[in-house]
Amino acid sequence: MKYISTRGHAGQPANPEFCDILLGGLAPDGGLYLPERYPQVTRAELDAWRGLSYAGLAFEILSKFITDIPPADLEAICDKTYTAKVYCHVRKGDDASDITPVHWLEEGRFGLLELSNGPTLAFKDMAMQLLGNLFEYVLDRRDETINILGATSGDTGSAAEYAMRGKHGVRVFMLSPHGKMSAFQRAQMYSLQDDNIFNIAVTGMFDDAQDIVKAVSNDHAFKARHKIGAVNSINWARVAAQIVYYFKGYFAATKSNDEQVAFCVPSGNFGNICAGHIARRMGLPVAKLILATNENDVLDEFFRTGVYRPRKAAETHVTSSPSMDISKASNFERFVFDLVGRDPRRVAALWAEVEAGRAFDLSGTPEFARIADFAFVTGASSHADRLATIREVFERYGVMIDTHTADGVKVARQHAAEVPAGVPLLVLETALPVKFADTIVEALGREPERPADLEGIEKLPQRVEVMAPDVEAVKRFIAERV
Repeated sequence: MKYISTRGHAGQPANPEFCDILLGGLAPDGGLYLPERYPQVTRAELDAWRGLSYAGLAFEILSKFITDIPPADLEAICDKTYTAKVYCHVRKGDDASDITPVHWLEEGRFGLLELSNGPTLAFKDMAMQLLGNLFEYVLDRRDETINILGATSGDTGSAAEYAMRGKHGVRVFMLSPHGKMSAFQRAQMYSLQDDNIFNIAVTGMFDDAQDIVKAVSNDHAFKARHKIGAVNSINWARVAAQIVYYFKGYFAATKSNDEQVAFCVPSGNFGNICAGHIARRMGLPVAKLILATNENDVLDEFFRTGVYRPRKAAETHVTSSPSMDISKASNFERFVFDLVGRDPRRVAALWAEVEAGRAFDLSGTPEFARIADFAFVTGASSHADRLATIREVFERYGVMIDTHTADGVKVARQHAAEVPAGVPLLVLETALPVKFADTIVEALGREPERPADLEGIEKLPQRVEVMAPDVEAVKRFIAERV
């Protein structure tokens, strides 16, 4: 399988393989990598995959995208990654051997796809644990090292650091918005004392941190000299790994491969739902992809109007679902690439507008006229909505959900009538409630439960460097430590 840039490589060497793009993140022209074609899944394959373990399913799906790692080695990596021991934080009553169980709120009709059973209690672990093992494998095989630069709005940072801590040949430099994450999220990251982990709190919003990562990645000389790589969802391997749980959720929610399923996905950077979009393009029978945003509704606005209008940091709301406090959705470029017929010149022109701080408008274009072909519907949620949803789900079903999952439940119900009759609707759980305890207390008047191994994490010593959102200052920080 070869890979292409959404911007057409712009004179750079074209069509690398998976291991070539794994370590780099952005393409040299600033675009994002995608496979040259989406592999198609046959009915026979769906039949054969239905009873597989998560690790077995991951191997089958990833084998379609990763053809430059020997199959036996890739299978061993999947087996090492997806174990009940790693993903042990299942809800009471669920089967501990199933690392992504469906928790039905209404049996067979409406449920939560549990994705937060990993070490940092967030769905990011599903891909990041695999990424850590892939990095270690490829670096050892090539006798290389890497310095990972990433940005987080809450959960990516801790998931990346827990996946990379102690890995041979890997250092992590993680940027986060100073004071904008929950106390639990900060503690998960900043309490790590591993020598290869460096936390930088940027005095701004997540988008400021993400812009720094992109600016450093686009400085090709600095990137090459200091061997800079990426773990944000701009890294294709993250998206590829997330495709797996859409298939797993489908098998859990249906009895035969003649049926369909619908997914609702809380969305900030568009990486999670981009994986669902690709799963559907591969042939997974997905009736609807429901995208849920919070008050930062740039994605909802696009699907309603055709206008993509990224906000400035000063216009980005600080909300009680902070992992979605994003106004520049990096992975959205991958979807637009498909929407405009995979025309890299068109994408490059559109993102030239975005990078100049301007909106682009596809309303009235032939491309936007065919958006219904992609089965998206969207909606937004507010603080009042998520409080009401958390209360209602707890009182009605006895289930406590986090703030981002609450956004998903609210928007899923808003669009439930658009899901065909008899099609089950799954909301992708994003995190366990303990990560957002203040809002849970506000909604329910009680503290959320937390796993015993994470008791008192907020009281641990923390190590973090607070810096202005300055690209050159971040470069100096990295250069002094590699």
